[in-house]
Amino acid sequence: MPTDKRDTNEAYVGYRIRVTHNGPYLVYGGVPLAKQIIVSDEAGNPVGWRQGQEYPVRDPYALCRCGHSKKPPFCDGTHAEVHFDGTQTAVHGLYLEWAEKTEGPALDLRDMLVLCANAGFCTPHGGTWDLTLRSGDPQARRMAIEQARHCPSGRLVAYEKDGAEIEPELAPSIGLVENPLTGARGPIWVRGGIVIEGEDGRPYEVRNRVTLCGCGKSIHKPFCSGCHSEE
Repeated sequence: MPTDKRDTNEAYVGYRIRVTHNGPYLVYGGVPLAKQIIVSDEAGNPVGWRQGQEYPVRDPYALCRCGHSKKPPFCDGTHAEVHFDGTQTAVHGLYLEWAEKTEGPALDLRDMLVLCANAGFCTPHGGTWDLTLRSGDPQARRMAIEQARHCPSGRLVAYEKDGAEIEPELAPSIGLVENPLTGARGPIWVRGGIVIEGEDGRPYEVRNRVTLCGCGKSIHKPFCSGCHSEE
């Protein structure tokens, strides 16, 4: 059974991402960067991840967030040409203050819908919520945990009945999400407790996994709200 081996509220010292005014994400500390590709089964259901291309380590580097760079994933200054509006609309606050709770017999689930990145891991086998409600069945409990752990945005988090988070152990890194089935280029997956600062320098809650918008269309900037799926 997956266990929570990391304090997800503890920032990883040395790595930092800064959201700039109507511009890119500036990444400091030489954070590892690679493509992260959704793996699907024969029925087209997302079931896991595999790592793709790794990028040479740079410090610092700038990642595009307007979605128009001709040199993705890196910024090439196009945001100025397209008059990108990167106004931050995400509120500062704690996940547990906003996330709704689903209580099951052997597992609880927290859900913050606005963070949904449309990765699709939560839909098979009746969905993570239904599996949580049926978590008295060991197989349903296992599948609910697995689905929640694969959620890149941290929208869904599984909890033991004593309140302990059940989180994957993720090394501090950034993943560029791709889905071969849809052809969609997804969000920027920030993993392992990296500090994300707004343009005013104020940090958001440090979490084990979050997704940042890379298409420029999110209604919850700087975080992904799944709008890349509408392309």
